[in-house]
Amino acid sequence: MGGGGQLTESGKPSGGKSGGVYTWEEVQSHDSKNDQWLVIDRKVYNTTQWARRHPGGFRVISHYAGQDATEAFTAFHPDPAFVQKFLKPLLIGELAASEPSQDRNKNAAIIQDFHTLRMQAEHKGLFRARPLFFCLHLAHIVLLEALAWLMIWLWGTNWILTLLCAVMLTVSQSQAGWLQHDFGHLSVFKKSRWNHLLHKFIIGHLKGASANWWNHRHFQHHAKPNIFRKDPDVNMLNIFVLGETQPLEYGIKKIKHMPYNHQHQYFFLVGPPLLIPIFFHIQIMQTMISRRDWVDLVWSMSYYLRYFTCYIPLYGLFGSLALISFVRFLESHWFVWVTQMNHLPMDIDYEKHHDWLTMQLQATCNVEQSTFNDWFSGHLNFQIEHHLFPTMPRHNYHLVAPQVRELCVKYGIPYQVKTLWRALADIVRSLKTSGDLWLDAYLHK
Repeated sequence: MGGGGQLTESGKPSGGKSGGVYTWEEVQSHDSKNDQWLVIDRKVYNTTQWARRHPGGFRVISHYAGQDATEAFTAFHPDPAFVQKFLKPLLIGELAASEPSQDRNKNAAIIQDFHTLRMQAEHKGLFRARPLFFCLHLAHIVLLEALAWLMIWLWGTNWILTLLCAVMLTVSQSQAGWLQHDFGHLSVFKKSRWNHLLHKFIIGHLKGASANWWNHRHFQHHAKPNIFRKDPDVNMLNIFVLGETQPLEYGIKKIKHMPYNHQHQYFFLVGPPLLIPIFFHIQIMQTMISRRDWVDLVWSMSYYLRYFTCYIPLYGLFGSLALISFVRFLESHWFVWVTQMNHLPMDIDYEKHHDWLTMQLQATCNVEQSTFNDWFSGHLNFQIEHHLFPTMPRHNYHLVAPQVRELCVKYGIPYQVKTLWRALADIVRSLKTSGDLWLDAYLHK
């Protein structure tokens, strides 16, 4: 059944025309790189040839090959009717009437209740953004950038003012990171093209990065959070071992690329300080050039042109490079601690084929709400609600959170809320636990 061919109930090829009737067993057999089917609302689609044209990247759609992608499709697309025109040519049939709507023994009651919760949230207008919220957020980012430069231009480049300038630029860059995240998830404007345009402006012109690089990486994380080989955020390139499964595998196989029992210590040296200024920077540039993504490259270069035009007359070339490197160093700490506190201490394992609610709750936790926590984390202290409803404007997370918690209580799904300090400490604690598991397996198994 390779090569994207279709079978009818009788087992005969359907000649590539839509109208076939399939079982889950047949759908699940089409899960390879060159043969990908998926199911949305009981309709079966062959995405093999189209996957590489998928705007969210070919990997994110490939992660659902052979599976029911209904919940993920609903979560990622604010205008399903618009997307249908792309799906229609890919339609090859539907599930047999005797087949359940959900695959792999997923809990149909959880799926239905979560669908009802989403419909209620839409009815209450929780997917409608408040333009003023995002305008003010953008304004405070631009204001910080302008004041940082103006301060140096007016009062000089002494160490104290330079340090203050670096802090202001770090705040601006970090907050721009949270804002581009909003536009990247299509959670601000009704029209996707306006979200895409503002996303390129903020991540490209205000931050010097690539919108497409972010999309292709981040949507994988949302589609399959904390799942090895599918979530790039848990691909640690053998520098760290995470969760409970991976340390045992590495230990039993006597894999020792690093002294993993000390990973909670060397994390401070290679994690927060190096992720953005080294790893992400190199990856972004390589991705744009290798994919010939010239539009994103121009947006990215416009940031560096603006930055060096402003700061070379004040600091010279070397001083300007030193300043932006220091800003990236500070921003990287902020980014790593905030993004990892919700995921790293949670369940990290291989694919378990859970329903959307269960999968997201096992991989995410919340941090207590406060004005500071909301601002500091870009509302990612509501990581649970963000993962369940990625297109929901972040200022509405707290409104849907009580209903999400009630649903979790109903089905006995843990809904974790931590203090900010405990969430940060749990990053180090989880790394130590995983490292200890590796050492025990390495020495004794």
